[in-house]
Amino acid sequence: MTSLDKPTPDTDRTDQQEADAKAVTEAALFEAFGGIRGMVETVLPGLLFVTIFTINKDLHTSAIAALVVSLVLVAVRLIRKDTVKHAFSGVFGVAFGVVFAMMTGNAKDFYLPGMIYTLGLALAYIVTTIAGVPLIGLILGPVFKENLSWRTRNPGRKKAYAKASWAWGLILLAKCAILFPLYWWADTAQLGWVLVALKIPPFLLAVYLTWVFLAKAPPPIDVFAEMEAEEQAEKARKEQAAAARNTEA
Repeated sequence: MTSLDKPTPDTDRTDQQEADAKAVTEAALFEAFGGIRGMVETVLPGLLFVTIFTINKDLHTSAIAALVVSLVLVAVRLIRKDTVKHAFSGVFGVAFGVVFAMMTGNAKDFYLPGMIYTLGLALAYIVTTIAGVPLIGLILGPVFKENLSWRTRNPGRKKAYAKASWAWGLILLAKCAILFPLYWWADTAQLGWVLVALKIPPFLLAVYLTWVFLAKAPPPIDVFAEMEAEEQAEKARKEQAAAARNTEA
């Protein structure tokens, strides 16, 4: 291999930095959104509800089964001492759906709270981005240990968060544009199966686009490390001042 064929040290370093940025972004997204297990916990209750309802058309049995499996998922996480935020969010969503459907007596209403939540979340992504504080940045900032430093100190990263928030908002709006007409026109089983089918693909698309935008963005500013460094520097200054006073004495 000639010298011209060999990559330069700068190229190696750039490639390594890009690989590191992608790996860090992937790990942060996995933590924030629960990964494969979180997706299973999101899909399983609704899948169980629509499966049972399709078979026996019994609202009470379907709703109770969905709620029970959600509670089991939380219990498993508690036993394994894992984070329960994703499982708990699933329990609350299923519980609202069960209560709403039981109150109205309409099995389709099991899905309505989740659909309204999706619409609200879509609008939140869009409105916060227009306001200059993209929601995805508020969600991922603490995960990346940058908090809100991206707002004023890292414009390239803020731009990436804005793009990602637009992606989430528009994807969720497109999902709502499919589901809400079906709520009025389709029966419970049809709505349920479409909703189950639309649980994962839009989510994966939004996560993938977020990964693409952030992997190309400037690295996050670790404000926690900065705070620790400041504390260490302050401690060193105090120790030096104390040593100087002892020397003078």
